Amino acid sequence: MPRKLGNWEKQYRTSTLVDLMSGTHHETPVVLLGSGMTALGVIRCLGRRGITVYSVEESVPFVRRSRWFRFAPRLPGAPDPRVDLSGYLEGLPLERAVLVATADSWVRRAAGLEPELQKRFPSTVSPLAAQARLMDKWALAGSLRATAVPHPRTDRVVEPSDLDGLPESVFAGAFLKPTDSEAFLGRFSVKAFNIRSRAEAVQRLNDLEGTGIPMLLQEYIPGPPSNHLFIDGFIDHAGRTLARLARQRLRMFPGDFGNSTYLKSIPACDVADAVQSLDRLLARVEYRGVFSAEFKLDERDGQFKILEVNVRPWWYVEFAARCGVDVCYLAYLDALGYETVPIVDYKVDMHLLYPYNDYFSYRALHRKGEISFVGWLRTWPGSAQPVFQWDDPMPAVAELYQFFLNRFRERRQYSGPERRRFPRSG
Repeated sequence: MPRKLGNWEKQYRTSTLVDLMSGTHHETPVVLLGSGMTALGVIRCLGRRGITVYSVEESVPFVRRSRWFRFAPRLPGAPDPRVDLSGYLEGLPLERAVLVATADSWVRRAAGLEPELQKRFPSTVSPLAAQARLMDKWALAGSLRATAVPHPRTDRVVEPSDLDGLPESVFAGAFLKPTDSEAFLGRFSVKAFNIRSRAEAVQRLNDLEGTGIPMLLQEYIPGPPSNHLFIDGFIDHAGRTLARLARQRLRMFPGDFGNSTYLKSIPACDVADAVQSLDRLLARVEYRGVFSAEFKLDERDGQFKILEVNVRPWWYVEFAARCGVDVCYLAYLDALGYETVPIVDYKVDMHLLYPYNDYFSYRALHRKGEISFVGWLRTWPGSAQPVFQWDDPMPAVAELYQFFLNRFRERRQYSGPERRRFPRSG
């Protein structure tokens, strides 16, 4: 007897552009390039639509437990796709498949494939030149200046001597961030370095010597997490913006350069200035594909200032689909050349809460007296979660098992109040 669908599943399965079970395009599988939380969201978005998703990477345990997870049928002796993606794809026993990349490095590899392989493994990604203008944070700063899009002051610093000409006031409210976020996060497990003075900036640059990661000195925009805004969406191969979703961050951890732990969808018309700024930027670089841009409201001048643009699916891409904006499915259809129509409406005031990471956010706020335990618990009912889903519960079981296993190992290795625990990121 088939399982009875919940209300949100009925809406999810009937809201977008092509009937799930009609047409032959669902026979074309997807080859997923990437892992982690974003990969789980992509697998679920496409798996619910009857699309087979083959993962190139083994990924983390909670992703592998998804009912829709499949390893790509890799042949013996196939090259490592991270080293030779072309050689790997040539050896796949698939007549045709759509490529979906969930990390910057994978997006670059997909865009750099030979034309013949791109025909066999199509994807909706921008050319490398357009990607570089958004991925590289210094190139992004130049594009923002050229399009007159509000953004925080940004200076490129390669070595300590590059700081000599900057006024002392710049360092009072600034931080050091990499031009290549993925490489920096993988090496240091943080998104940026806080600094409080010129001397501290010099010390950080000296510590970074030899890493080969160029850095930027950027103005820090003060304000609470709720001042952060995200505009997500999709632009097809013809340059049409087929979908947008606006969401507001409500809590985050760590407090300065962390990830959202609690957020909600909001009407795009409420943040029209940010939408128009992003449209100008993406049009200038002739961007195509999935995007997610982060803004922060600067209360000092009332402007939404853009912080970064992701050129791929993001952590909470499945939440966008729950709201009615399934960018993964749009990218799939567009890659195969199917005609699509814009999504002009979505659900607003939908909430998402990541319980594990949000616990650390709650603790930080509770110490400041900004939230009570009861007040925190009141935000749980009605909020979607990124890992636990009723129709795909095993990832949450695997995550919970790993959580308790890590706690057990920590207790055996350390003891005492000095032990600190931090949430997962990336």
